[in-house]
Amino acid sequence: MNETTLTRYYTSGLLRQHGRLFNSLLRVFDMGAVAVAGWLAYALRFESFRLPAIYEVALLIGVLLTAVLFSRFGVYRPWRGGSMLEEIGRITLAWWFVAVVMVIIAFFAQMGADYSRLWGAGWFALGWLLLLTSRLLLRSLLIALRVRGRNIRHVLVVGSEGLGVAVASRLLSAPWTGLRVAAVFGETPEELRNLQRDGNLVETRPGIDGIGPFIDRQGIDQVWLALPLSEEKKIRAIYDELRQMTVDVRLVPEVSGLRLLQRSITDVAGLPVVDLSYSPMNGGNEWLKLIQDQVLAFVILVLTSPLMLAIATAVKLSSPGPVLFKQKRHGLGGGEIEVYKFRTMVHWQQGGGEAVQARADDPRVTRLGGFLRRTSLDELPQLINVLQGRMSLVGPRPHPVWLNDRHKSRIDSYAQRHKVKPGITGWAQVNGYRGETDTLEKMQKRVEYDLDYIENWSVWFDLRILLMTVFKGFLNRNAY
Repeated sequence: MNETTLTRYYTSGLLRQHGRLFNSLLRVFDMGAVAVAGWLAYALRFESFRLPAIYEVALLIGVLLTAVLFSRFGVYRPWRGGSMLEEIGRITLAWWFVAVVMVIIAFFAQMGADYSRLWGAGWFALGWLLLLTSRLLLRSLLIALRVRGRNIRHVLVVGSEGLGVAVASRLLSAPWTGLRVAAVFGETPEELRNLQRDGNLVETRPGIDGIGPFIDRQGIDQVWLALPLSEEKKIRAIYDELRQMTVDVRLVPEVSGLRLLQRSITDVAGLPVVDLSYSPMNGGNEWLKLIQDQVLAFVILVLTSPLMLAIATAVKLSSPGPVLFKQKRHGLGGGEIEVYKFRTMVHWQQGGGEAVQARADDPRVTRLGGFLRRTSLDELPQLINVLQGRMSLVGPRPHPVWLNDRHKSRIDSYAQRHKVKPGITGWAQVNGYRGETDTLEKMQKRVEYDLDYIENWSVWFDLRILLMTVFKGFLNRNAY
């Protein structure tokens, strides 16, 4: 092992040690932020900085839960080049989960009455603000350092068929990631000229010979393989050569005609399997979404119960018939579920005959029903469906059975909507695809948004859709 290789080896090891140290410091800082938030919340509530022993115990439990649960939620995974919104979402979810566990512990220990509810709410709010503020400041500092050439990782891109140039161009346009492209190997001279035309000072080679010596000489930290999976032999040959080095190797897969982004790779009987019809809403995430749905649905139901009682009374007085309208729709896995809504149509016109969607100036809709449909207040009883576990707050809107039967063979991947629970609101609805689908194109766009939601689900995505629903989802010109 020559001197350059030894230097590269020890430098790489030092970088990893620094990364572990940074993560450890971040954990300590988060635990400290949680403790400080609880202390400040107590001072604001009781105008005293001296905490009673019972409050100190609560802070200790909160700090320990933070140390354990934040790791489980992936808060401390490497975020270089990652989405700030996703990081905020993970922190928010983890901190919310800490709060839920704290409430559950207090409930079963019968100690809830010993603590001030205002203090608890203040602790949660201040803790969330401190945690997010620290991440925003830290990320801003790292971005400033990386743009100035500090905290850099040098990347060698190996590609073909234009993929390597595309990956290199993307990294070059994002200096805030701290990933600096040192060279591109393996592309055709024509593709490499396209890269050089942009004024980038990147070493380029049409072949892949000499990768190992180049890594040693230039101090490369990461090798990105931007190669089609059809070039398995080349990928394996490069990887076998790099296995004897401490450089990190990453694969950017591409398969013609298939979108591999967001697909999971799992190990089955020792075989790496790419899940082409995968949704992140599986495993532990399924439980996270269930808890989120149950807690939020219960809170919203309690808060809106006076309004729902008033609407139920108005529906009963406005026209003969039941208060609730129940309809069979497809749920998780395609099984039938009964969905509840406030009745908005004249009762005698709802049964029999050919089923049709509500349309503009529909004579079946009552005056009160028109108002309820335009404001989406007729959907409130579906909170009960959520608490029953049949629906979710956010997901593809459930279509009537007859409408599914009409479109399932006409629209590609239509049945994939039923891989998750249907929702009261959804990604398609907040993007304007709501109401009557009188053309095939409208239904295709709705399905396209539904599938995009399923493939890219996250708790933060759900919260974003709920927020968008508040501002643009309730009132909609297509709701009639």
